Amino acid sequence: MSKKWLVLILSAMMMVGVLAGCGGKEEETSGSSPAASTAASASAAASPAASKAPAAPTVEGTVTASGSSALLPLVKAAAEDFMAKNPKATVNVTGGGSGTGLKNVADGTSNIGNSDVAAGDEYKDKGLVDHIVCLAPFALIVNNDVNIDNLTKQQATDIFSGKITNWKDVGGKDLKITVIHRPDSSGSRKLVQQIVLGTAQFTKDGITQAESGAMKTSVASTSGAIGYIDTPYIDNTLKALKYEGVAYSAETINNGTYPLFGIEHMYTKGEPTGATKAFLDYILGDEYQKPVAGAAKSKIEELGFLPATLAPKK
Repeated sequence: MSKKWLVLILSAMMMVGVLAGCGGKEEETSGSSPAASTAASASAAASPAASKAPAAPTVEGTVTASGSSALLPLVKAAAEDFMAKNPKATVNVTGGGSGTGLKNVADGTSNIGNSDVAAGDEYKDKGLVDHIVCLAPFALIVNNDVNIDNLTKQQATDIFSGKITNWKDVGGKDLKITVIHRPDSSGSRKLVQQIVLGTAQFTKDGITQAESGAMKTSVASTSGAIGYIDTPYIDNTLKALKYEGVAYSAETINNGTYPLFGIEHMYTKGEPTGATKAFLDYILGDEYQKPVAGAAKSKIEELGFLPATLAPKK
């Protein structure tokens, strides 16, 4: 074979090898592409699910709350809103007075004890945990036939202690005074004792009503009557008096010129858990404590209460 032909044959063999090598690389590349594509697709499919926030835990169970009738309108309204958002939860709210609420939560009868006053020394070893929810302003109230608009601290003390028994003695018309009381277990009664009467004692004469609603009805229907009630209950069926010449308002409470208010407590026995914790978190959360966008007042203010932050600095 001539040298020329040998060169041609060797050249042809080299060309075949190059082509074979190129074909192998192409197959390897095309073979890896589907796997990579599948992995990418799987990752893309999983991504939306991974980016979703975890679902809020379902609130289930029953919560019982009892005590202060002053706080009753707020707790009832919050319970209804809470149950609407948590259909598997039930909140049962009853009154009975602050003393009842404290006793019930200490005994384990209620999950929450509502009180207008701080728990006394008799509860210091009961493991009660205080949750302050708001301020509850109250006012001295009279029947609409009483023709005065203001009482001084001394005049109010003399009336509730039984020293003054006729409205003419404080600038009104000749009309017998009927004092409407709350029972000893009432936080509102304790607040009037502390803030208005001081060391003086309530007269034993008059009528006693167990709940704020009954107090309102009794004063509104009894000629010459006087009592005391939280401002959410006040309407045109009776008259709220100024105290020391000052009418109730958020401003007068905050600046310290109107002293008739209570700090509202919701006690639990130990730190709350489950549905009880969820309910307390709801009342103490922004939805109730702060105005929503575009609103002038928070829900607690719409219900006649005030944020605890408005308490005057001492």
